[in-house]
Amino acid sequence: MIKTFALFVLTALAEIVGCYLPYLWLRQGKSAWLLLPAAASLALFAWLLSLHPTAAGRVYAAYGGVYIGTAMLWLWLVDKIRPTGWDLLGSTVALAGMAIIMFAPRHG
Repeated sequence: MIKTFALFVLTALAEIVGCYLPYLWLRQGKSAWLLLPAAASLALFAWLLSLHPTAAGRVYAAYGGVYIGTAMLWLWLVDKIRPTGWDLLGSTVALAGMAIIMFAPRHG
């Protein structure tokens, strides 16, 4: 379970970095060279998504919950904006949904 969660967090970080670098270029006038590591990060994201041990649709649905939690940490640590109580509540609900999707017993 911890291994699966860690893989989700790594996947989310790869996606966030892959989107954040173009954001820096487009919104903050940073170098267009940031697009190269951004593309590599998004390729890593796609590869990491393929390593998850269940059906793709279930992985994508569960991944969304971890992505939300990771994005809230990014907001706090990188953007230097402290998440509100509502942000934390929403993240908790999303992570609970992820856990239900990924770790529910399967029949058949």
